Amino acid sequence: MDFSLNEDQIMIRDAAENFLADVSDSAAVRKAMASERGYDESVWQRIASELGWCGIAVPEEHGGLGLGAVEIALVQEQIGRRLLCAPFFSTVCLAANILKEVGSNAAQKQYLSSLAEGGLRATLPLPSDVAGWSAAAANVVATRESGHWRIQGVVDRVPDAANAELLLIFANTSEGLGLFAVPADSNGMQILTAEPWDTTRRFSRVIMDLMLPADARVDEPIRSAGFARSLALARLYVAAEQLGAAQQCLDLTVAYTATRKQFGRVVGSFQAVKHRCAEMMVKIEALRSAVYGAAAQAAGDASIDVLATECMMARALAGDALFYCAGEAIQLHGGVGFTWEYDPQLYFKRAQASSHWLGDSDALREQIAETLFSSAVHA
Repeated sequence: MDFSLNEDQIMIRDAAENFLADVSDSAAVRKAMASERGYDESVWQRIASELGWCGIAVPEEHGGLGLGAVEIALVQEQIGRRLLCAPFFSTVCLAANILKEVGSNAAQKQYLSSLAEGGLRATLPLPSDVAGWSAAAANVVATRESGHWRIQGVVDRVPDAANAELLLIFANTSEGLGLFAVPADSNGMQILTAEPWDTTRRFSRVIMDLMLPADARVDEPIRSAGFARSLALARLYVAAEQLGAAQQCLDLTVAYTATRKQFGRVVGSFQAVKHRCAEMMVKIEALRSAVYGAAAQAAGDASIDVLATECMMARALAGDALFYCAGEAIQLHGGVGFTWEYDPQLYFKRAQASSHWLGDSDALREQIAETLFSSAVHA
């Protein structure tokens, strides 16, 4: 398996790095955080129209670029590094991802082109339970009534729901887990924005008691295995974002300690500070290997069991690494590290907020152990 990036992937990575350094610096992030929408619409339109990121993994027959997990991970890493305020994660890494994996032919034809163009903002719940999508459906029931679907229930932690035009809702049906496309302006649905811990990404609670047409169910029964693959990919994309955020924590810390003076010399010249920065780098590079190793598996022919395990490993490492690096960034910035004027506090909030997305590190490690033990027993 070749883990090196090809020319196109390097171009995507460099373009993302340069673009986001320009449009999502510290001042731009803070401005977006304070805005009513929570992001800059002009930046989002440039992402969709100029860069084509919304269609990275959408098949070419639906207007996308037909690329894959490695390319999305490269973009997600830079997005995490710059804390981009935009509905990219919800629209591309969640909604387009699951429609591509489990959507019926009709649903893919109806929605993927609009998602690839950036003209449709979509989202779905981001549960904190390691069970993933089934946990998102725990409090939602879909029943058939007179040729329609009645959806009743509550879902929490839906990213960017307040600005989405389409919500993809998991629900329990008589046949098992189902996925439903719900227009954001549907009668019988309330979208309540939650008080954010991390104001760079807004979440909502969605309360539903509504009727939908029969074709609102968008998952294809023969593609049910896609639920597991889309969950694995979502974990991978979270991990890539956390990787970028951890890298920026190190970069900010190195830059600050190289200029801050104490006891007549720059702080970064002290051996103890060097060791702590080196430990951050070791964790980041280990995480980078895990993230792009999992991405390479997704781009190859790995079985769903192997892919799921690789992505859980990357996600578990990422949660720990970002939390560690964000904490070290605050400590090594000294008294200003936790102040609003400096950026480490933003990354610490992201570390806290993202630590439980699709399962926290402890739960993921336990799931990995159970999977490996079961495989060994049945080998």
